[in-house]
Amino acid sequence: MTTFVDRVELHVAAGNGGHGCASVHREKFKPLGGPDGGNGGRGGDVILTVDQSVTTLLDYHHSPHRKATGGKPGEGGNRSGKDGQDLVLPVPDGTVVLDKAGNVLADLVGHGTSYVAAQGGRGGLGNAALASARRKAPGFALLGEPGDLQDIVLELKTVADVALVGYPSAGKSSLISVLSAAKPKIADYPFTTLVPNLGVVTAGSTVYTIADVPGLIPGASQGKGLGLEFLRHVERCSVLVHVLDTATLESDRDPVSDLDIIETELREYGGLDNRPRIVVLNKIDVPDGKDLAEMVRPDLEARGYRVFEVSAVAHMGLKELSFALAELVGKARAAKPKEEATRIVIRPKAVDDTGFTVTHEEVGGEPLFRVRGEKPERWVRQTDFNNDEAVGYLADRLNRLGVEEELMKAGARSGDGVAIGPEENAVVFDWEPTMMSGAEMLGRRGEDHRFEAPRPAAQRRRDKEAERDESLREYDDFEPF
Repeated sequence: MTTFVDRVELHVAAGNGGHGCASVHREKFKPLGGPDGGNGGRGGDVILTVDQSVTTLLDYHHSPHRKATGGKPGEGGNRSGKDGQDLVLPVPDGTVVLDKAGNVLADLVGHGTSYVAAQGGRGGLGNAALASARRKAPGFALLGEPGDLQDIVLELKTVADVALVGYPSAGKSSLISVLSAAKPKIADYPFTTLVPNLGVVTAGSTVYTIADVPGLIPGASQGKGLGLEFLRHVERCSVLVHVLDTATLESDRDPVSDLDIIETELREYGGLDNRPRIVVLNKIDVPDGKDLAEMVRPDLEARGYRVFEVSAVAHMGLKELSFALAELVGKARAAKPKEEATRIVIRPKAVDDTGFTVTHEEVGGEPLFRVRGEKPERWVRQTDFNNDEAVGYLADRLNRLGVEEELMKAGARSGDGVAIGPEENAVVFDWEPTMMSGAEMLGRRGEDHRFEAPRPAAQRRRDKEAERDESLREYDDFEPF
């Protein structure tokens, strides 16, 4: 069973926000002491955090579904619900977070670096927080918002200073085992190395990391062999070391052709042209290997490569190689731009930005006006549609935001369909304009007369006009003696 996984698909769910509470304070001699419903708690976030002790994504391969806890609902007596606990997922250094389309969402490098993969839902407000001068005892509370649901892909790209590349059985694992304290599997058959191995090398005052990447073969950049699976681990390395086998038993191979083939694969993979290269002619402890190394060295140096003849088995030429790598790593580190503190960029919204849009559609031959925007959609998610007063409060909020005015400008008429939200999850209702807010609109707790009868103020005016007309008719019909 594999113990190394460098790519997984992860399904994360943040916690839902807790519902607000609709409650009225009651005690002796104070049957209606005012609203005291508390707010719901916030749902927990799902956070990816770099942990140096984690080296693989194996845990998420076995358990790809992760969910944070939700917030608790509010309670009477102005008691707010408890916030949900954040779910912190440790990931290896060098993990790249992508969406399903392959777009990079975050590049997590450095211990402690974190990324919020799914944000918890807001808690709903209780009726104590919704009370106002006109609505002194709301008979409703806001619902908690659902947490985010995200499908993400995690890819691990090894963070190392030096990468050893070459054909299978070229001696890369043996080389890293003698340069560092790493103990990779070593054998005399191809593809012994199935996962990248990391080692720490100390050369004088310089300490750097070195990675042994599984062997490359022709076609690796297109997925042949193990190359495509692990070429991504070379991307972050500052120096590339070509380990060439000078004692191969294959008659159709030689160090120069091996170098050309590996360079072709690196070029086709892309993004590695600017990395400094060093060539290591390995296995010079073998007589034929030593002779072949001396033959090809002038040709390689003529191409501009620094060439080192080494033997991992006999520990020959290792000190010179380690110090040469330390020199290149030091230059690469010095050339890197200094990390600056993250700037906080404030982007204020335009003064004329309404925060929502209204578009006209045709569904089944009938007009439909779709409202999209952060605030309207959030307000709809927070509304309890089983409570008329809560629906009336939503109508008041939308009216104050200017949604009704924009609907009129878009040509909406009474009875036309209005949808708030995306097509797959929208709330659709028949629009009735001029639903104005006011304290006279409120009836018993949890009710709103606007959803049962014409507006009370207008009805009262009509009743007074009818009474005045009746009085005038009685006066006209009066006949004096």
